[in-house]
Amino acid sequence: MKVLSLIPPMTQLNTPYPSTAYLTGFLRSRSVNAVQEDLALGLVLSFLTPQGLTEIREEALVLPEENRTVCVNFFLDYFDDYLNTIGPTIAFLQGRDNTLSHRINSRSFLPEGPRFDSLEAYDDEGGDSLAWAFGALGSQDRARHLATLYLNDLSDVLRDAVDDRFEFVRYGESLAASQPTFTPLAEALVKTPTLMDIHLQQLTSATIEKHQPQLVLLSVPFPGAMYAALRIAQTIKVQHSNIRICLGGGYVNTELRELTEPKIFDFVDFITLDSGERPLLALMEHLQGKRSLERLVRTFIRNDSGLVKLMNWPEPDIPFEDVGTATWDGLPLDSYLSLLDMLNPMHRLWSDGRWNKLTVAHGCYWKKCSFCDVSLDYISRYETASATLLVDRIVKIVAETGQTGFHFVDEAAPPKILKALAQELIRRKVLISWWGNIRFEKTFTPELCELLAQSGCIAMSGGLEVASDRLLELMKKGVSVEQVARVTKSFSDSGILVHAYLMYGFPTQTVQETVDALEYVRQFFENGCIQSGFFHRFTCTVHSPVGMSPQEYGITLVPQVAVSFAKNDIAFIDSSGVDHDALGQGLKKAIYNFMHGIGFEMDVRTWFDIPGLPKTSLSRHQIENILHS
Repeated sequence: MKVLSLIPPMTQLNTPYPSTAYLTGFLRSRSVNAVQEDLALGLVLSFLTPQGLTEIREEALVLPEENRTVCVNFFLDYFDDYLNTIGPTIAFLQGRDNTLSHRINSRSFLPEGPRFDSLEAYDDEGGDSLAWAFGALGSQDRARHLATLYLNDLSDVLRDAVDDRFEFVRYGESLAASQPTFTPLAEALVKTPTLMDIHLQQLTSATIEKHQPQLVLLSVPFPGAMYAALRIAQTIKVQHSNIRICLGGGYVNTELRELTEPKIFDFVDFITLDSGERPLLALMEHLQGKRSLERLVRTFIRNDSGLVKLMNWPEPDIPFEDVGTATWDGLPLDSYLSLLDMLNPMHRLWSDGRWNKLTVAHGCYWKKCSFCDVSLDYISRYETASATLLVDRIVKIVAETGQTGFHFVDEAAPPKILKALAQELIRRKVLISWWGNIRFEKTFTPELCELLAQSGCIAMSGGLEVASDRLLELMKKGVSVEQVARVTKSFSDSGILVHAYLMYGFPTQTVQETVDALEYVRQFFENGCIQSGFFHRFTCTVHSPVGMSPQEYGITLVPQVAVSFAKNDIAFIDSSGVDHDALGQGLKKAIYNFMHGIGFEMDVRTWFDIPGLPKTSLSRHQIENILHS
C-alpha cells in the first residue's frame, strides 16, 4: 500500500511543517511505501512567478476601481517592475542568488509598496533603521528584510484581489476555528472556486498523478489549514474516488474530539485523534482486509446509518523511542523561502532559515499549567528517549538534509534530557545549532546554560506569562518572576538568545497587574534577560483546567450553542470586569518597540491610549536588584 502525506496550506514558508516528516519516517521504518509533499509551499510559489503575477493582475483588473485597495492599485501601477523582479527575488530568498542582495539594498530594484512604510516609521525614530539593525556587514539580512516586505505586499494583493481568506501563514482560519457546526466550511466548499482554489486543485491533481497512492493523509495542525485540506480532499474524491483519505493533526486532535457532524465524511473517510502512528497501522491493516472496522484505534468513521462513530479499540501507543527517525525525503528543501519579517534577532528564528524539526520528548513533564490543554495526549503522555538515540536521529537527519540547524519543538524540553543531549553532542563531536522551548525553572543554572551553549544552543523560548507572582501561582506555572529573571539572565550571559511568551487577560488579572507586568517586561529587556517577546490574549479552552473548573478561577463560562463540529475556545465572564482588549494594543506596541531597543526610558503607561491608568507599583530597578542580590 502506498501512503501519501500532505501538508495543506497554510503552515510555514521557511521550513516544512514536521508532521508529515514524522509520519513518513515512521511508516518507512515499518517498511511501508510512504511519500510526502508540501502543498502549502507549492501553492504560494505557484503565484510568485511571472505567470502567477499575470493571473493576479487579471483578477485585480476585474475589480471595480472603487473596490481596489491601496496595495492593489500600487501593484497594478508597478506591475512591470513586479514582473521583472519576482523571479530573481524568489531565487534570492531561496538562497540561490546571494549576490542580488547588493541590488536589493540599493532601494531602486524592488517596487516598494505600502508594507515599506514601516521602514519610514523607524527612520522617524532617528537615522536609517536598516543600517542600525544590520550595520555595514549585514547586507544579506538587510536585503532579505526588504525582499520579505516585497512579498508581504504581494500577499496583501492576493488577499484583496484573489481570495480575502488568504494569508501567508493561514487560509480561511475563521471557517474552522472553534466553529460549532460544519456549515461555514460546507458553504465555502460549494462556492465557485477562487483562483487560489483553482491553483490548489491543479497542484493536488498533479501530486496524485505523480504518486498514485491508495491512502492520503492530510495533516491539519491549525484551523488556518482546514479549509485547504478539505479542498484537497474534495479534488481527490471527484477525480479518484477509490483513494481513501484520512484526516489528522493538531487542529483535529484539539477541536474535533466531540465530532458528530456526518457531512465532513463527504470529503474524508477517516479522522484520527492524537499521535498518528498506532491509528495508522490499524487503519492500513483494515484497508488491507486484515482488521475489522470495529478494531480501528481512535478513529472517527461514518457508519452505514450515516452517523459518526468513534472506533477506539484499546491498543498501546507506539513508544516514543520506536517511532523512527523523521525524514524530509521528497520535500523541496532548496525551495523554501528564508524570510526576515522582524529585525529582532531572536524573533526572526520562526521565519528565517530552514530548521530540521525534532522532538526531544513526547508531551510535557510538568503538565500542570491551568491555561494549557493538559488533559490531551500531546501534553499528558510524557515519554522520553535516550540521548544516544536522539543524537543518532540528529546525525541521520543532517546526513539526509545537509542542514545542521535544529528546532526542538517540544511543549517544554526537560532540563535533564537537554543536559544529557548536550553532553552526548559534545562527546561525539556532533556540531549543530539548535533552539527550543522550555520552562524557566531553577534547574537551568549558569553552569547548565554554559553547557547547552557549548553543545550548539543558540536560543530558548519559555513562558513568563503574566509576570505576576500571584497570577503565576494561580495558573500553577511553578515559577516566580525572580526565578525567571535569574534563569533568563543565565541564558543570555551564555550567549543564548531568549524569547518570552507573555499573556494578558488571565482570569482576575487587574489593570494594576497588567501595568506592573509591562514594567517587569521593560526591565527584563533593559537588563538583558530577554531579547524577544510576544503578548498573547488569554483564551479559555475546554481541555484546560480553567475551562474544566472555571469557578476556581473566578470566571463564569458563557453557555455554548449545541456543538457538532469544532469545540475549543470558550467565551467567559471575568469577575474583575477589566477590558483586557483595550489594554492589548498598548502591550503589543510596547513590546514591539522594546524588541527594537526603543522606549526603555519611558513610563510604561505612555504606551496605552487610555487615560487614568495607575502608576506601576514596582521600583524601576527591581529586576536589576534581583540580579545583583
